[in-house]
Amino acid sequence: MHDEFLCHVTAYGVCGGRRIGVPLGTYRAPTLALALWWLRDRASWIAERLDPRPDGGHFPPSALVPVADGVPDVPGVLRAWCADVEQQELVADELAGGRLVRVAASDDTTEYELLAESVDALRMQRTVPALVLPVG
Repeated sequence: MHDEFLCHVTAYGVCGGRRIGVPLGTYRAPTLALALWWLRDRASWIAERLDPRPDGGHFPPSALVPVADGVPDVPGVLRAWCADVEQQELVADELAGGRLVRVAASDDTTEYELLAESVDALRMQRTVPALVLPVG
């Protein structure tokens, strides 16, 4: 069983023709349960900032408007992922098995990525001898 997990949230977009990543948070979770909680919390946090609930704060009249039907619904995807028990169990199983987990949602301008991996698995990878090839 892997005991500690490194979690990251990053937003990627294009600036000046280059793909740029903006870190939105990192957490070193001491347990699997806390890693899962943090990933769900960050997914909810992103969804709420992209699509605030009209009753969640004081917004001027007409400040919030629905988007067109064809626009990708990143907040909806993230909220659905948080509420999907089967997906949460799958993520837990993958992390417990020492595998990297990536959850991503994109709209027209930005990709939002949640990553988690076992610290133990990272340490084990470092102990594997590097492949060294002669050049020239």
